[in-house]
Amino acid sequence: MMKTFGLPRNMLVDFRLLSTPCSVSRKVTASLIERLDLAAGNSSKDDRLILTGPSGCGKSYLMLQAVSYCSINDWIVLYIPRGQKLVDSSTSYFYDPRTQLYLQPVASSQILQRLLIVNRRIIEQLKVTQTVTFEKHDSVITGAPLKDLIEIAVSEQHLAPTILSAVLTELGKQKMYPVLLAIDEFQTLYCKTSYRDQHYNTIRSFHLSLPRLLMEYASGKKVFSRGAVLGALSPTLTNYPLPPELQKVITPDNLPNPYTKLVPGLVEYSQGLETFPVPEKLDYNEAAALFEIWKKDSSFHTTVTDEFFLSKYTESSGNARDFVHRGLLATLIT
Repeated sequence: MMKTFGLPRNMLVDFRLLSTPCSVSRKVTASLIERLDLAAGNSSKDDRLILTGPSGCGKSYLMLQAVSYCSINDWIVLYIPRGQKLVDSSTSYFYDPRTQLYLQPVASSQILQRLLIVNRRIIEQLKVTQTVTFEKHDSVITGAPLKDLIEIAVSEQHLAPTILSAVLTELGKQKMYPVLLAIDEFQTLYCKTSYRDQHYNTIRSFHLSLPRLLMEYASGKKVFSRGAVLGALSPTLTNYPLPPELQKVITPDNLPNPYTKLVPGLVEYSQGLETFPVPEKLDYNEAAALFEIWKKDSSFHTTVTDEFFLSKYTESSGNARDFVHRGLLATLIT
């Protein structure tokens, strides 16, 4: 699954530190899994969660654990580890006068291919419930395999944005399997994009097909009959700070300046989001479990003692990223 969907850049680096990729299940992991188990029987409108917390506390790891859990428990999972790629002008786009949106065919095609590869066993069981028509391609009629609709996007990339929307609609209608839509670097969908129109004006994210589609599910405008939407903030992306439209929802105790201009479209797409705080520190047992993994991997060239562990835990103030990078990893450099 990780090879297909990919990983956030910081996790990709972390997974190369030891001989085998690893993570530690925490108390917050159990809490999120419990919430997802309840969400499996409800509409995604009731469970639109945003993982929040300071930089390095483990939001991306928690999201990956949730995605992995759902994947092995018969959920349909769509995981987007790098939301930034949808708004940084790194993929092609064109204006569609019919929808009045800027479509992103290559990115949409890639998402569909990954969705099919990871969930092939389940998707092969599903059928199209509403005919999907195209201007210059044969329609996909009711009763056709959903897999056939997705495979059109591989050979006809310009149709991928339309197909992606239709596929998510179909997944939202069916009630056999819950659906998890997980988006890391979530705040980038609400930030200023790097895309430009023909007059070199910035294109708003809700005028781009992919960010708009994802925000429609995040805001509850579109729903899955069973499932959840999960987002994670990434404070390390300094080019994409938390926008005031999200700040009002996520940090109501720290509201933006009353004179700050809000974009009505983004305010609309941020309604109903619920925060799921991730503890800023590893507790003692969680840090000890992570330390034990490094120890068993024979990663240290110094004598490993309880005092050594406690010193690194104290130096990092329990922050997960600092405990690894400034604590355990730093010992290999000295």
